[in-house]
Amino acid sequence: MFDTLQRPVRDLRISVTDRCNFRCGYCMPKEIFNRNYEFLARDLLLRFEEITRVAGLLIDRGVEKIRLTGGEPLLRVELEKLVAMLAGLGEVDLTLTTNGSLLERKAEALATAGLSRVTVSLDSLDDDVFQAMNDVGFPVDRVLDGIEAAAAAGLGPVKVNAVVKRGVNDHTVVDMARHFQGTGQIVRFIEYMDVGATNGWRLEDVVPAGEIVASIGAELPCEPVQANYAGEVARRYRYLDGSGEFGVIASVTQPFCGACTRLRLSAEGSLYTCLFATEGHDVRQLIRAGGTDEELGAFLDEVWTRRTDRYSEVRSSETAELPKVEMSYIGG
Repeated sequence: MFDTLQRPVRDLRISVTDRCNFRCGYCMPKEIFNRNYEFLARDLLLRFEEITRVAGLLIDRGVEKIRLTGGEPLLRVELEKLVAMLAGLGEVDLTLTTNGSLLERKAEALATAGLSRVTVSLDSLDDDVFQAMNDVGFPVDRVLDGIEAAAAAGLGPVKVNAVVKRGVNDHTVVDMARHFQGTGQIVRFIEYMDVGATNGWRLEDVVPAGEIVASIGAELPCEPVQANYAGEVARRYRYLDGSGEFGVIASVTQPFCGACTRLRLSAEGSLYTCLFATEGHDVRQLIRAGGTDEELGAFLDEVWTRRTDRYSEVRSSETAELPKVEMSYIGG
């Protein structure tokens, strides 16, 4: 199944909840997502059986990798049951992105259910910086404990994602790289992106990936290496002493739209063909109206084959201000 730019669908990202226990400014700023904010009612969330049905149809259409996201996916009650259901669909790379706050207690159950790997968001090892960024006072050590638990449960290599914002945590990048060097875990530095409409994104807050690599390379000599697979979003670098690798995700300065193979399913059952989309395609309504697999399949075909998205390649000051869907609805 190919879109208008001849990009196949290979990756499905499933948001299982719009809720999160962190209030990171680049995703769910506390000023907006406060006690008065109305999150989705439980009956509006896709049920596990509905998610699995859509995923199965997309696997038939070429999806090879499924990532569970949120919000914070581990807030979804009994998520391991969904993991087991998806793992039962056949040969698919089944992963999860989490802030790590609940990972220590959940890692073993997730692995037993059939999860392949986890990615953990951790923006700094400096406790003051990290607690300020998550804006709920959550400490670094508890996230590191979750990473260790995931590795022990066989959910590795754990990938560690750090969003880099100028003047906030860019001074801690080298320490982050040094900490995970030689551990078997892979840290990836992500350019601060204009996702959603509430994070106050400004281009001057972006630390270019080239600057990040130069900072690390000045202290920890490294060189670029080839991607693991076509369409991999992270540009890989290995340390010259053989002690591992790190990556950078440069959606702003080095767009990779031309190789994007991702389709996103939101918590309330809308399909989004781009992380920066302004609207989705409601699949929940069709499911709950009794749609057959043939009807659902035709709907999926239409959504993907009409896809034209290449936001990062055409980004401008005007497009950055569009009312895009919040990342907490469709994951990163």
